[in-house]
Amino acid sequence: MEEKKRIAIQECYGDRFQHCWGCGLQNQEGLHLHSYPSQDGEACLCRVKVPKQYTGGVPDKLFGGMIATIFDCHGTASAAWFNHHKKGLELTEDTVIGRYITARLEVDYLKPVPMDQEIQVRAKLKDLGDRKAIIQMEMEVEGQVRARARMVAVGVKDNM
Repeated sequence: MEEKKRIAIQECYGDRFQHCWGCGLQNQEGLHLHSYPSQDGEACLCRVKVPKQYTGGVPDKLFGGMIATIFDCHGTASAAWFNHHKKGLELTEDTVIGRYITARLEVDYLKPVPMDQEIQVRAKLKDLGDRKAIIQMEMEVEGQVRARARMVAVGVKDNM
């Protein structure tokens, strides 16, 4: 039996929307963050290990702006997935998913995020309207929640 290829939400962005520094596949200098729907479709997950140059003012801890960047990219990808999923659609190699951008992002920094550790972010949908999605996220490292975020994301047209 052939195993189904796991597709990142960001792989389904149209060419016009693949240049983001955080998650754009066409940005050579970028972080190339990947987000995936959970098996049950109720959450979106991402795992990332950030390069050492993004340390913050506290040695060996992640720069707060990078924490916000990870939430930003993962949250908008999650909003796109939840909208896609609501329509009864799945991700395929031919999918061009509707794109969302951040209208508001609130971050609660709970504990420093250590460098050289895998960061896991889980996003859940709180509300989905015609164009607006509200996403709740948690960032974990070593089994501890380090930050939480709430995002309002808005769907955009391809000609934005």
